[in-house]
Amino acid sequence: MTGRDRRRFTAADFDYVCPPALIAQRPAPDRAASRLLVLDRATGAVTHRRFPDFPTLLEPGDLLVRNVSRVIPARLLGTRDNGRPAEVLLVHPEPDGTWLAMVHPGGKLKIGRRVWFGATERRSGAAEAEIVDVVGGGLRRVRFHGLDAGEVMARYGAVPLPPYIQRPPDDADRERYQTVYARVDGSVAAPTAGLHFTPAVLDAVAARGADIADVVLHVGPGTFKPVEVDDPANHVMHAEWYEIPPAAATAIQAAKARGGRVWAVGTTACRVLESAAPDVPAGSGWTDLFIYPPFTFRVGDALLTNFHLPRSTLVMLVAAFAGYDHTMAAYREAVGERYRLYSYGDAMAIV
Repeated sequence: MTGRDRRRFTAADFDYVCPPALIAQRPAPDRAASRLLVLDRATGAVTHRRFPDFPTLLEPGDLLVRNVSRVIPARLLGTRDNGRPAEVLLVHPEPDGTWLAMVHPGGKLKIGRRVWFGATERRSGAAEAEIVDVVGGGLRRVRFHGLDAGEVMARYGAVPLPPYIQRPPDDADRERYQTVYARVDGSVAAPTAGLHFTPAVLDAVAARGADIADVVLHVGPGTFKPVEVDDPANHVMHAEWYEIPPAAATAIQAAKARGGRVWAVGTTACRVLESAAPDVPAGSGWTDLFIYPPFTFRVGDALLTNFHLPRSTLVMLVAAFAGYDHTMAAYREAVGERYRLYSYGDAMAIV
C-alpha cells in the first residue's frame, strides 16, 4: 500500500492527550478480555469489538505473521564497588562473548568499573559485570565474570517492564509479559500486539481458514525512545536482529501469490516484512528501518497493534499505515472511550 500522506510532519504532530489513568499498569485477568478497536483505513470508520472477535475479521487464505521472540530477564540490579546501587539492562550478545547493555548511573559506570550481583557472592566475585567499552547511543559493552550472562539472568534477572509501568515486576509478569507462542529468547520488550492471543483464539484463527507464519525480531530498548528531534527523518533507530525462517518466507510468498491478505501481528512483524520487501526471502540480519509517513508498504495488508506512546516511532508507523488523520482520530476516540493504553492495554486492528 502506498501511504496517503504526502505532507511533511514534525514529531509534535504525533502528540496526543494521554490521561495517565488510562495507562495499563497490569494485564487484564484474561488475555483475550481486551477491547478491540477496528479501524477501516480506507474510510476512517471505527467500530468497537472485543478481542475474541478478532478471528471474524479474517478470511480464508489470509496469513497472520507473528513475532515469536521471547522476553529475557534482562534487567539486572546490583551494586557498584562503593556499595551503591546500579542497574544493567542487557540488550544483545556480541560475538566475542560480551553484551551490549544500557547502564545506570551512566556517568559513574566508566570503562573498568564493575557491577556485582548477589550480596552474598560479592566477596567471591561469583557474579559481576565489567564495563569494557563505551559504544555510544547510551550503550556500554560489558563482560561477565564468574557466572555467564545466562546464569546471571536466571539467578538475578527481572523482566524489564516498560518505564511507564510504575511498579516493580512481579512473578506474574514473567508469564504475562510473554506471548503464548514466544519461543526464541532475545527481546527486552514484548511484541505486545501478540499478548492478547490465547490458544482458543488461535484455534479460531485456524477455523477461519487463515494461516500463521512465525518470524523473529528481538525487540530492543529503543522501542520506548521518543522521537526528540523536530524532523522524524533525523531520528536514529537502534538496529534490531530479525530472522525469516524458510517456512515463513514460503508462506508469505504463497499468500501474496494467491491474493490473501498478509496481517502483521504488531509493529515488529510489520518491520520484518517491510525490511525484507518486496520478495521476503528467508534469511536474517539487522534492521534499523524507521517507518513514518509517507511510506509505501509493499508486503503488509492489515495490522494488529496496541496503542502507543505519543511521539513514538510506533505511533508513526501506525499513522503511515492507516493514514495520519484516521490514526489520530482513532486515538482520540480510544481515549474518549477509555481504552487501556500501551503494553498491557487494549488492541487495534487496521483493515
